[in-house]
Amino acid sequence: MALPKLTTPTYELELPSTAKSLKYRPWQVREQKVLMIAQESEDVKQIEDAFASIIRSCTFDKIDPYKSPLFDIEYIFLQLRGKSVGEKLKLNLLCADDGVTRVEKEINLGDVKVQMDVNHDSVIKITDDIYVHMRYPQLSDMSLIDTEGQVKLIFEMIKRCIMEIHDGETIHNRVDISDKDLDEFIGSMSQEHFQKISDFFETMPKLRHEIKVTNPKTKKSSKVVVEGLQSFFA
Repeated sequence: MALPKLTTPTYELELPSTAKSLKYRPWQVREQKVLMIAQESEDVKQIEDAFASIIRSCTFDKIDPYKSPLFDIEYIFLQLRGKSVGEKLKLNLLCADDGVTRVEKEINLGDVKVQMDVNHDSVIKITDDIYVHMRYPQLSDMSLIDTEGQVKLIFEMIKRCIMEIHDGETIHNRVDISDKDLDEFIGSMSQEHFQKISDFFETMPKLRHEIKVTNPKTKKSSKVVVEGLQSFFA
């Protein structure tokens, strides 16, 4: 006699990048096992592959994790976690007033959103004639975590995220630009130009949540900002 088949509920979320509706389901035990093994390995590529596999399966192959903005992927994963494991999550937060005391706070994952900056723009004006079109970091860019040095990481991320360079009517696509030429282009920027590129990353949409905490020792209240998927599961 065949064993009974278990039904899985489906839910909907709104993609932060497009505001389009996306159906998804909670992950299953076999998928959670893959994720736990990957996290235990602490191998960035293995974790990346586990994330991608779960997101593809749980969104019914409607999302390609390697072509979506990382903030979309982080938001989807957080919603998956909420429906799969539980909406409540306990965080151990550092009080800002003394930088020593930690307070445990419980949050509802349904309240966590991707925050948008109204001044953000993915097209950056370098000069009157030169514009740089940027893409958002993606899941495959997680490998840069292993890059040695913060400065090297920043430059590598900029190189990966430049998609087009417009020089008047001429458009240079990233696939046609050599790393050497791109290094030279970035290296020739003034501090003002470079700051504009940096502002793209500073103001881009982020999975971000503010939590009010009260220090039990000093009785002072402050807001703690939790940003990025890793911060929610640190």
